[in-house]
Amino acid sequence: MDLDQDLDQDQGNLDLDQDQGNLDWESRHSGGNYCSDWSSTEHVQKYYLVRPWTPVSVQKKSREESCGEGSGVEILENRPYQDGPGGTGQYTRKVYHIGKHIPSWFCSILPQNALRVEEESWNAYPYTRTRYTCPFVEKFSIDIETYYKPDTGDQGDVFNLSSAEKRQRTVDPIDIVKDYIAPHEYLVEEDPRLYRSLKTGRGPLSEDWIQEIQRNPSQSAVMSAYKLCKVEFRYWGMQSKIERFIHDVGKRVMVRAHRQAWCWQDEWFGLTMEDIRQLELETQLALAQKMNGLNAEEEFRCTFTV
Repeated sequence: MDLDQDLDQDQGNLDLDQDQGNLDWESRHSGGNYCSDWSSTEHVQKYYLVRPWTPVSVQKKSREESCGEGSGVEILENRPYQDGPGGTGQYTRKVYHIGKHIPSWFCSILPQNALRVEEESWNAYPYTRTRYTCPFVEKFSIDIETYYKPDTGDQGDVFNLSSAEKRQRTVDPIDIVKDYIAPHEYLVEEDPRLYRSLKTGRGPLSEDWIQEIQRNPSQSAVMSAYKLCKVEFRYWGMQSKIERFIHDVGKRVMVRAHRQAWCWQDEWFGLTMEDIRQLELETQLALAQKMNGLNAEEEFRCTFTV
């Protein structure tokens, strides 16, 4: 499960940064800051993601995470909306089958058919919202709001947080170059310190690449994704453990997903919105067939609207 993967989506032409792209969880990532606000009923996390690009990596990431029935991603809806969060945008509804990502102690309290998380995403770039729920865990939800800003992540508060929220939050920088990657997840081809784009000439990224951009802002096109993540798990005796688990997994997923997105940029550079929609449709059908072993093309053509 990719939390912001958010698998989030922007909207637009993916020349450099999908200025109106369709990727809610990405926005020219360089590094970022993560803030958390712990309370008795809700855990609020705030991410600042700075980067020099915005790739279309959601489709590839979804395919990689899908191993067949019981593990992977299903795209149930993908359609435009009006008068919703952020105004007019693109709505998606997905189901994540998360059995392989859940620790055994958590799996033990859930029936096998409960190991699924539903995602709803409203993408009205430069604002997006993504919500995760689990049908069998009534008091659990993750709600993520994102704003994209043309800066290096140095705005103090784009969400108009209350004074109490500001006092409680903790800032935790996320940097795709410096942050820890577990040995079993590390791949040379996904290392921003080594990768150089053949199409754009960008990369490799140095250890202080964010500072380099700040010193020479006119030399690099940069956008920051500000993410506010609210986690609710209201079960006595397990709340802190679950919230800690979500915090750890969320950061790990963020770091790896954005490293991958940077290193996959030659696959999305120059795509148009029409290209993106076609790729989404192909991915939707491929995932349906992989998850169910069925030819669901006709069924899913009815729910995918451009």
